[in-house]
Amino acid sequence: MLPHLLFDFGGVLIDIDYAATPAAMRRLSRAGSAIEFSQASQAALFDQFETGHLSPAEFRAGLRAAYALDAADEELDAAWHAMLLDVPADRLALVAELRRQGHQTALLSNTNALHIAEINRRLAGQYGFAHGIADVLDRVFYSQEVGLRKPGEEIFRHVLREMNWRAEDVLFIEDSPQHVATARRLGLRVLHLAPPLTFTTALPEALRVFPREYAPAQS
Repeated sequence: MLPHLLFDFGGVLIDIDYAATPAAMRRLSRAGSAIEFSQASQAALFDQFETGHLSPAEFRAGLRAAYALDAADEELDAAWHAMLLDVPADRLALVAELRRQGHQTALLSNTNALHIAEINRRLAGQYGFAHGIADVLDRVFYSQEVGLRKPGEEIFRHVLREMNWRAEDVLFIEDSPQHVATARRLGLRVLHLAPPLTFTTALPEALRVFPREYAPAQS
């Protein structure tokens, strides 16, 4: 049986600059406040937005109050989107080819209403996608819609139940170590996509050696 493929979004299918958003928001802060947001951890405000407990308006109000941000909605949104870079065509082509070969595919992403709308807008303009990244995958699981987020175990269990997958039959492709740790604890195989690994070279190699986890050769 072909392994099932579970993709993270940011840092895997889409390029991300995690430092760009805190830097952009800090420039909007009257007090020069440090923004509590990074790849490794973030303040509760961001968790609440990513699990659908805050509307975009409530999120913006929370940012203004927490970090003394003096900015219009459009400026806040632009700063929030600063981390979002490109979705390279070669990655989408590889996912489409693997799906054509018979792999079941799904996305598991910590994200939010504003980022979903922005990425879908970009994908529509660049690739003509009608439904965002869902156009190249079997299922999409957004933390915003599920009400759970990584690295919690329950969102992984939710995906496994919904997809009717066994953990040991899944290759999870992820860039954040804390999410990798949860997946391994639950028995998923993992491709930890950290530098110097690249998506289009490391994923085919990981599939070649599945079910063993892929580790790059040491130089």
